[in-house]
Amino acid sequence: MSSSAIDIILLGRTYSIACPVGQEAALRSVAQKLEQQLTSLRGRTSNLSREDLAMMAALNLGHELHEEQRKNQDYMQQMDDRIRLLQRTLEQALVERSHKED
Repeated sequence: MSSSAIDIILLGRTYSIACPVGQEAALRSVAQKLEQQLTSLRGRTSNLSREDLAMMAALNLGHELHEEQRKNQDYMQQMDDRIRLLQRTLEQALVERSHKED
């Protein structure tokens, strides 16, 4: 897959980032969310270095990702449970139907 470089601005500094073709909008969206995190952190803690801000933002975004993954796993488990219940219900209905036909 080919890639191209796009410019991302974070806290006033421009970074040229390699990005797979077709994924530019996604990268820009992620960069915008990161910029929001960095700006928010900088506003609350003005004495942190860029490096410290980046680490705090990474931890915050990592936590958000972890929570979303956990929610997704919980949802998948609920769907699996529902599917098993539906399968049992269908199997029971088929058994009852076959007994009525006898």
